[in-house]
Amino acid sequence: MLKIRNVSKIFSDKKQALQVLTKIGLEVREGEFISLLGPSGCGKSTLLNIIAGLEKPTEGQVNINGQAVAGPGTDRVVVFQDAALFPWLNVLDNVLFGLKRLGIEKKEAKIKAKAMLKTVHLSKFLYSYPHELSGGMRQRVAIARALVMDPQVLLMDEPFGALDEQTRMMLHKELEDIFLETKKTIIFVTHNIREAVRLSDRIIVFGTRPGRVIKQFSVHATRPRQANDSNLVHLENRIMELLQVEIEKVAKEELDDGYSFSKDSIPWDPDRDLGSGI
Repeated sequence: MLKIRNVSKIFSDKKQALQVLTKIGLEVREGEFISLLGPSGCGKSTLLNIIAGLEKPTEGQVNINGQAVAGPGTDRVVVFQDAALFPWLNVLDNVLFGLKRLGIEKKEAKIKAKAMLKTVHLSKFLYSYPHELSGGMRQRVAIARALVMDPQVLLMDEPFGALDEQTRMMLHKELEDIFLETKKTIIFVTHNIREAVRLSDRIIVFGTRPGRVIKQFSVHATRPRQANDSNLVHLENRIMELLQVEIEKVAKEELDDGYSFSKDSIPWDPDRDLGSGI
């Protein structure tokens, strides 16, 4: 069980202080897939970094199985939008890298790495280098490298955001298969409503800065998911309606005084980007 208790985060320098998260409270069950979704600057990625131990909260605490998160650990592994592979290492050695740092015996580590690369359908590319792979293949290597560490929680920060739609759809299917096979707890940051609905057991919707949880949606659809499931389509529409108000706030804050917002000014495409990076 992962518990987030009253987490707030303020970034400050000598000139100003910027509050990006306020009083976040959330519990994530073991084996649950949740998505963090919201408009630009709402603190989704900041919260993920706090869970990962890469950032410290200004207030509050994150606990995993009763233990406070004080920094990075092997019980939490992050997959970023940029696959961040070592270009001088081949696919197998990239996946082996973390296992070697844990001191796992070489033969055992290779067995684990090859098995995980088989899971992500890259057994034919063990000795290829990152520059020889497509963007989708590089992300599959990054996912394999994370999962081979056998973390309790897999943290994913817009991992498919830079990919084309066809590749993204393929990886949605692969990630769901991996989730069903491994039963890992996954916390997934996305700015894509359809992606969140397609993958998640539960969607946590954030309001605009300072980020706060404004609503949670449970996804009542059987797995493996079908794109034309009426439950998913209905949920997309509900989330879009909720986020319209939050996007209006962002538009008024970021655009000049000559901008006027009308109900029809946003083309409601469920794949529309709603902000990333914060």
